[in-house]
Amino acid sequence: MELSIFQVDAFAAEVFTGNPAAVCPLDTWLPDALMQRIAEENNLSETAFFAPEGRGGYRLRWFTPEAEVDLCGHATLAAAHVLFKHLSYTRSVIHFETRGGTLKVERSERGYKMRFPSTVPKPINCPQNLADALDITPVQTLAAFDYIVVLDSEAELKRVTPNFTRLAELDLRGVVITAPGDRCDFVSRCFFPKLRVNEDPVTGSAHCELAPYWSRVLGKSTLNAVQLSQRRGVLTCEVVNNEVILIGQAVDYMRGQITF
Repeated sequence: MELSIFQVDAFAAEVFTGNPAAVCPLDTWLPDALMQRIAEENNLSETAFFAPEGRGGYRLRWFTPEAEVDLCGHATLAAAHVLFKHLSYTRSVIHFETRGGTLKVERSERGYKMRFPSTVPKPINCPQNLADALDITPVQTLAAFDYIVVLDSEAELKRVTPNFTRLAELDLRGVVITAPGDRCDFVSRCFFPKLRVNEDPVTGSAHCELAPYWSRVLGKSTLNAVQLSQRRGVLTCEVVNNEVILIGQAVDYMRGQITF
């Protein structure tokens, strides 16, 4: 069997930055177990698979090395990049059907514009095991599909050294720490040890939680965000009604064939 594979750096203007994702275009679906093994072999935070569905649309699925997930922003951006740049997609908007609903991606002057459902995190009391795992006292703790931990400053956020073993014991998908940015509206770091991704370079889906929170705090509907991983990633977030629009760039790192 031979499959085309692309590796794309998402939310990046140049290679070796942003978040790398593998993308495998399919004509028909492979068995789930095989897609999971491919994702494990790739050993990236996400491998995206898509196949035609409906009138000009696609079904899109995302796999970490550990499991299939419901929503992934950077691998959606990478998949759209492959369709627009390499597979001669000519319509203005790509419709992806996913476990998280219908996602729309279009090209813009600033990069690729993706529309996601907005998720508003709810304030909670910080679980003691979460505070202990991060070794911090948060300004505020919230929960959506991740725990959101708000800190005082960008400097404090950079200093956090998580205990990933203890974070993996928590009940939600992962933990996102965030703070006001020194040169942008807000910064973040994202930890997903349960999915075998201790620190994700750039997490689009987390910004579907972060953008609604910071939009209310700052009184702004358009926000500039930086994810302060080692690779760093830059996003523009627009909060519009019940959607979060994420805008970012993508660049090719590699293309090839999977043979087995």
